[in-house]
Amino acid sequence: MAPSLDPIPLIVIVGETASGKTAAGVELAWRINGEIICADSRTIYKGMDIGTATPTSDEQGGVTHHLLSIIEPDKRYSAAEFQKDANRLIADIWARGKFPIIVGGSGLYVDSILFNYSFADGGEQSSENPRHKQSSSVDDRTMLRDNTLAVGLRLDREVLNSRIEQRVKQMFQDGFLNEVWSVADKFGWEHESMSGIGYRVARAYIEGDATEDEVKQAFIARDKSLAKRQRTWFKRNKHIQWFDEPGQLVEIAANFATSIKV
Repeated sequence: MAPSLDPIPLIVIVGETASGKTAAGVELAWRINGEIICADSRTIYKGMDIGTATPTSDEQGGVTHHLLSIIEPDKRYSAAEFQKDANRLIADIWARGKFPIIVGGSGLYVDSILFNYSFADGGEQSSENPRHKQSSSVDDRTMLRDNTLAVGLRLDREVLNSRIEQRVKQMFQDGFLNEVWSVADKFGWEHESMSGIGYRVARAYIEGDATEDEVKQAFIARDKSLAKRQRTWFKRNKHIQWFDEPGQLVEIAANFATSIKV
């Protein structure tokens, strides 16, 4: 592709956990010869694929996914590090003649690219942390990155809650508790990756102080709470075009990519 003084074209797909954004991203990637950069502060961890709902090989659908399972559970990974890695990948993907697509639900990760944040403090705060406070400049979000389409997939609340419940049940069938035990045995419990309420209850189960059903309910509550925070975060971003149907989202995004390449 010819060099350009404008920012490299980019499509960003956001949505709540379990909304189906991963599948939409894969379909789009096949349509436009794209690669996916994952913007998720949970799926960065190695060996925690079940508990973090990391897309399986089948779910990735033969599309290259970047920034999945890149650090050990006892390490930290800031939004500033994500921004640096994502910008490098955007340039690399485009240079190889493919279209970069960011897919994710971690608001601070996504916004660091959309609005070119400067992280004076290293960007350690997580967008999923309810104690995170946005500055007024973040709330405005007026300086959207050029050559960028931001689209979101939004499901009916009852439908989303049902999907969350089904996914958690599948997690347990897939061996989630064994995964937790394995990670804790190797790295211990005192790390950010294991700090959520679901993992705390899983620890109680492993130590004989909670039932399996209590762990399931804790994880369902965790993901519903996460979805609510994601919905609130992305609702403030007036640049996002929202869709109820993944097919509509993919069509609009594919048209954008085609117009850029022409």
